[in-house]
Amino acid sequence: MDRRTTPARPDLAAAHLEGQVEAERFVEPVDKQVGHANVWLRSGPRDDAPVDTELLFGEVFAVLEEKDGWAWGFARNDGYTGYVPSDALDDEVHMASHRVSALRTYVLSKPDLKSPPAELISLNSRIAAGRREGNYVEVIGTGWVPQFHIAPVSATEPDFVAVAERFYAVPYLWGGKTSVGLDCSALVQLSLEAAGIPAPRDTDLQEAELGGRWRHVEADAPKRRGDLVFWKGHVGIMTDGEQLLHANAYHMAVELETLADAVERIEKTAGPVTSVLRRSR
Repeated sequence: MDRRTTPARPDLAAAHLEGQVEAERFVEPVDKQVGHANVWLRSGPRDDAPVDTELLFGEVFAVLEEKDGWAWGFARNDGYTGYVPSDALDDEVHMASHRVSALRTYVLSKPDLKSPPAELISLNSRIAAGRREGNYVEVIGTGWVPQFHIAPVSATEPDFVAVAERFYAVPYLWGGKTSVGLDCSALVQLSLEAAGIPAPRDTDLQEAELGGRWRHVEADAPKRRGDLVFWKGHVGIMTDGEQLLHANAYHMAVELETLADAVERIEKTAGPVTSVLRRSR
């Protein structure tokens, strides 16, 4: 089983895995909620452990163990397993009613544009909305956000490519999931999520899961807006028949370039395109 999405260690595992994996004991997870704007999920309980991904404000994290200031568990959103600082999690979980629909928005201390900001939260962050005063909506337990920067969790974007295009020129950051910095698979996951389409976090997982639901297109066939182009360890989004939008370490940014140019460069290090996927309508 994949350690990224399997909450199991030799000494401890999630209760739902009993009978599927070997562990000394199995426990029921305790749900907690990310109370900071964002928090790194790491592969180990150390500040210098490699970063796997980033959890956003309001995400629910299922905790299996807390020890020495670290919580080990998995994200309810996509199942990613790892360690986060315990102090980044709130014990009380507020059921989300809205998500952030702007790339980023400030949570203000009062429903007043001149009030000090409490947090700067990102696209797809989850909030529990309370009262409304003027153009501001209360984020229960935190502050106030502009009503124009949020949308009900049931509301979805009509075009995930348009969401991705809003990240143009954002810096590349391994493991990042915000407009401050993100990687190739985060660009795909965030954009699809905003459109109500669930997707795993990492490129290989996306290719495998979406490949079971989406139509496969021949690598040399004409491309369309919304096609996902995969290489080993990389993915990009076609904005039309020629242009590819992708967060990449060559430009160290979200860049728009011709697919032909990207293929020529990437195949020198990652090999040829492994698949092209098109969403079934």
